[in-house]
Amino acid sequence: MKVHEVMTKAPAYCNPDTSLGAAAEIMWNHNCGFLPVISPQQSVVGVITDRDMCMAMATRNRLPGQVTVQEVSSVVIYSCKPDDDVRAAMETMVDKKVRRLPVINAAGKLEGILSLDDVILHADLQARGSVSPEHILSTLRKLYESQLGKTGEKAATA
Repeated sequence: MKVHEVMTKAPAYCNPDTSLGAAAEIMWNHNCGFLPVISPQQSVVGVITDRDMCMAMATRNRLPGQVTVQEVSSVVIYSCKPDDDVRAAMETMVDKKVRRLPVINAAGKLEGILSLDDVILHADLQARGSVSPEHILSTLRKLYESQLGKTGEKAATA
């Protein structure tokens, strides 16, 4: 199965100069927790998550309207292409410990977002050309095992 078959098309996005307050409103209106950051030339120059925004606001003594996306977004972009196999994109997610990838075409433009939610919604119980539930569960385990281990370590040291 190819990424373009399951990705979210026409995703929400923001610009580097968008305030965190405006980015939060975009996320709220589009029911998402991840936004690609798009340059004036329409290329993906970063990504921001709801967690990034929450942590930024918890560590700065400024209002959300006073902090720009550019100040807190990740400029390291892990992505996939529309014609990539979904399993390969899932491997990238595991390797990079992310649950969402911008889908970028050959011209460098945003075409969509692939999330684990998209993969789960398109899983085929018989796995005919699709991703099996077992493969999804294995991916989720790999993604979360390091995070869950860190949570346990924090609790033990607290």
